[in-house]
Order: sequence, then C-alpha cells, then structure tokens
Amino acid sequence: MEVAVYNSKGEDTGKKVTLSDEIFGIEPNEHAIYLDVKQYLANQRQGTHKAKERAENAHSTRKIKKQKGTGGARAGSIKSPVFVGGGTIFGPRPRDYSFKLNKKVKQLARKSALAVKAKENNVAVLDNFTLDGPRTKSYLDFLNGFKAADTKTLLILPEVDKNVVLSSRNLKKAKVMTADLVSTYDLMNADRLLIAEGALSKLESLLQ
Repeated sequence: MEVAVYNSKGEDTGKKVTLSDEIFGIEPNEHAIYLDVKQYLANQRQGTHKAKERAENAHSTRKIKKQKGTGGARAGSIKSPVFVGGGTIFGPRPRDYSFKLNKKVKQLARKSALAVKAKENNVAVLDNFTLDGPRTKSYLDFLNGFKAADTKTLLILPEVDKNVVLSSRNLKKAKVMTADLVSTYDLMNADRLLIAEGALSKLESLLQ
C-alpha cells in the first residue's frame, strides 16, 4: 500500500512510501484488539478499593435486644449488614486486576489496530518532524495543516523529541509517543495517526 509523505504544514511532498502489507494490510483481528485493550485498562486499575465487613466494624458486640418478645426479628449484633452503619455484605477487597496476555496476541493486536486505521484512511506519514522550541501554538499550527486540531491525534516519533512533547502536552486531544511505546489502546483511541517516516520503519521492524 503506497501513501503520500507530507511535510509539517500538511502539504504533499511528492514522495511516496510503501506501508507493509504484513502490518497495515492484514485482516484485523477484533478479538485480539479487545483482549489487548482490556489488559491495558486492567493494568491502569489500582485495585485499592475496600469496604469494611461486619468483622471489621468498630461497634459493640453486645446483643442489642432480647431474643424473643419484641415482635420483631431476632438481632444479635449492631454490626449486622441490615442496620445502618453495619458491615457491608461481600464488599470490595484489594485485588490485582492485571492478567497475562501472550506476546504474539499483543503483536497481532497492534498490527490489527494499524490495519484498521489504514483501512479508514486515517494514517498520514510525515517527513521527520521537529520543532525549534516548546510552543503550543506551533504544534496547533501543525495540526491545523492536517485539519486535525479538533480530533484525537496520535503522533508517533522514532525517538523522544522534548520540544514536540512539551508543545503538545497542553492539548487535550493530542498525544505524542515513540514507536516502541505505542500500545493498541493508544492506536484505537486516536482518530488520526500521524507517523514520522523514521518511526514507520521502526514500527515495522518491531512488529514483523
């Protein structure tokens, strides 16, 4: 699959680059995408939630009323979940939500995510992109060149560029990452992928 290469103003440079059919041309595996995104979101959870059960409540243990003759149900402890301030029945406990996912499944998921974006024509390849200094307006002008200022964008670079990262961080819908750190979640969460030419070769070498 051949696509045009654009400059930082969103103009066609006249150059063409070939996207690997082994990555961008495969039939997307939606279940692999689902599993990888699920694992990513599960790994973000702290799992520190906790509710006190009846054994952990700091209340008196005395019997609150006599067993019979009150006309009501038997009650042995104020800690009972039926009373206000009592323990929680089967409340949440701290736990680890992470789970294992095979390396090949994760690789297939990233390939599938890239293939989805390519099929939707939401992939643009850039000449290696940089900025002279950290300035949000410069990055916004760059996005405006691609008519993508109001959409979620993911710019993939071959290496960390401090000026680009600092220029983009105040924009809620803009994200900048290096090719080796891109996850399936990041790819699927973006409406438009902007891939620097150097990052494209790095992505292909990582996923082949």
